[in-house]
Amino acid sequence: MTEQRKDILDMLAAGKITAEEAEQLIAALERDQASAVPGHDTRPKGKVKYLRVVVDATDNGEPSRVNVRVPLQLLRAGVRLAALVPPQALVKANASLSDSGVPIDLTQLKPEQLEALVEHLDDVTVEVDSPDATVRVFCE
Repeated sequence: MTEQRKDILDMLAAGKITAEEAEQLIAALERDQASAVPGHDTRPKGKVKYLRVVVDATDNGEPSRVNVRVPLQLLRAGVRLAALVPPQALVKANASLSDSGVPIDLTQLKPEQLEALVEHLDDVTVEVDSPDATVRVFCE
């Protein structure tokens, strides 16, 4: 436990702050600690098993977090199943993805490319439209 976290818990125990305030302070502390270590590697060494998407946001002044963990086996199966999708549907899907700012050509996606992507995917922070939210995508 860090000294700052201990101080927050001490203030909570002494009644100087509410539980909600303590939660907000700890969440802010965790965000600050994650950004204070640039390029920190959250991936364990060895074969990765999950793609994780973490969204930290503030909604009406309240911190919120979405944490999604997708098994890479599911993604691999999806890539293999993409071969069964009719070419016309892939063209429409590519157009929709491109319009959304995701320049991926699904007709060219092969299982070995997915493995290369997973191999090189480091912890990435993406800024979204709201200044009160961050999105992290990484493998674990």
